[in-house]
Amino acid sequence: MKVLITGGAGFVGSEIVNQLYSREGYEVTVLDSMNPQIHSEDWENSYLYKSIHGKCTFIKGDVRDFDLVKELIMDNNVIIHLASETGTGQSMYQVNHYNAVNIMGTSNLVQAILSTRNTNKVRKIILSSSRSVYGEGKYVCPACGVVYPNNREKTRMMNGDFNYCPKCNEQVKLISTTEDSEIHPSSLYAYTKYAQELMLKTMCPSINLDYTIFRFQNVYGVGQSLNNPYTGILSIFSTLMLENKPVNIFEDGLESRDFINVKDVAEGVIASISNTDSNGEIMNLGSGINTSVIDIAESLKRFYDSKSEISITGDFRMGDIAHNKADISKANRILGFSPKITLEEGLEAFCTWVAAQGGKNIGYEKSLSEMEESGLFVRNTKEQ
Repeated sequence: MKVLITGGAGFVGSEIVNQLYSREGYEVTVLDSMNPQIHSEDWENSYLYKSIHGKCTFIKGDVRDFDLVKELIMDNNVIIHLASETGTGQSMYQVNHYNAVNIMGTSNLVQAILSTRNTNKVRKIILSSSRSVYGEGKYVCPACGVVYPNNREKTRMMNGDFNYCPKCNEQVKLISTTEDSEIHPSSLYAYTKYAQELMLKTMCPSINLDYTIFRFQNVYGVGQSLNNPYTGILSIFSTLMLENKPVNIFEDGLESRDFINVKDVAEGVIASISNTDSNGEIMNLGSGINTSVIDIAESLKRFYDSKSEISITGDFRMGDIAHNKADISKANRILGFSPKITLEEGLEAFCTWVAAQGGKNIGYEKSLSEMEESGLFVRNTKEQ
């Protein structure tokens, strides 16, 4: 089977390439623009690129290049569409760029398939969407029952109120977010991912093209970019701790995420390639467990034996969510998906790898300054 992976040299894509390479019957082509924010300017020597070198046909190019995309899809049976800009905070002030890459890049891919529908061999497209489309996700209020909180208000967050019912303002309890939960994009990035989903749901049936959509939770693991200051708290905290620099924990430190190892995510995606029951489905890929940011920070500090001071400051970013925990029963039922790597095992492997790479200045403070200038990062000046 011939598989084209857009963004295939990225974090998730490179793991999929490696897993497909270890299996018989797959011929893989990768299209990737090699974004310096992920791979650095010297992309040919980047960890991710070297990990897939010689294991696929590699094409350096942009998913928005219509002629190139049209050429690449002709002989491929399955397209795994990963090419995307991923920084939630960055999306809020690089609106045109995120729309161009995420929405128009996907549109370009669909248009190429459509324009060659009588001659190309594409039978299925698999999309990497994001849990961010849910916004705050699914909660239960003691008074109102199941609720889906809206974007959190700046004034309330400045007063330390991070988690409340949108109907009665009482404190709410997190429950697992199912795929049929309400959609509440709280960032431009989330909006673009949902637009990708709607595009496939609208267009694929009209051209008799199977599709599967995955909503990834917080993916982490060996190979995660250490160059990108806009995504991945594990990478950000790690680079600070390796230099024994202070670590600023936003909000109350209790905000939580559903961390899923990249190896488990890749297995889930690959399982859908030939699984006809996954056609036309949207599925969460996560661990089904939420872990607080402060617990993650303390774990990393122990792994690195770092002298970093960890401070819970009450600072916050507009567009961030309070909590995240996915219901993964649908992926389990359809694909037999069940995470194999525990968070402790995954963190140990990740930290060992990061330490071997050495500390890097990823411009984290600069990224916060950019967001602050745009009014999207708020420093809590109240005494903690």
